[in-house]
Amino acid sequence: MKRLTTTLSLFVLALAVTGAHAAKDDMDVTRLTNNLNQLSNDPNLGNYAQAEQARARDAISRLSQAKSKDRPHLQYIAERQVDLARASAQFQVSQIKLNELDREHDQIQLEGSRLDAEQARRELDRARLQFQAAQEEAARLQEQGQASAAAAEQAKAEADQARRLAAAQSKVANAAKREAELAAQAARALRAQQQGGDTSTPAPKKKSKGG
Repeated sequence: MKRLTTTLSLFVLALAVTGAHAAKDDMDVTRLTNNLNQLSNDPNLGNYAQAEQARARDAISRLSQAKSKDRPHLQYIAERQVDLARASAQFQVSQIKLNELDREHDQIQLEGSRLDAEQARRELDRARLQFQAAQEEAARLQEQGQASAAAAEQAKAEADQARRLAAAQSKVANAAKREAELAAQAARALRAQQQGGDTSTPAPKKKSKGG
């Protein structure tokens, strides 16, 4: 009787130990499943590393069905698969953000290049306008120079004409002066001649009333 009681006690203890291990195993499966579900439901990470998440679920499923002797190894694999799924999702998100930053950087560089090109175009337009203004100013100065040269030529011609006219007028004046001098000389000679004739021919005497 005593031996039977001892055997029953050992059997109950074995069942309790087995139950405790089974409960612990169920807790590990539940914990890993909750961790994986938390990753799947994460709004930032859940849509990434789908293949790794699927492998983690397979590893958890194998763990839940494993025999006692295989459980430590399968539990290690399941935990690493869950960690790998989360790390892969985080890496993919980081890679996407990095790619976005690269695109933004490229866009900024492209915008900077466009601004540089726009500034260069404005500077080219300004230089073209300055060159055009310089050409117009040179043409205006050239026209002014030609007009000044024509005016100087015309002034020179008018001065030459005035000088020739003055010379002609001087000749006429000199000729008139000589003619006046000749006329004066002739008048003096005539006067002198007339005066000389009066002294050589005496005037007749007047007769008296008685004779």
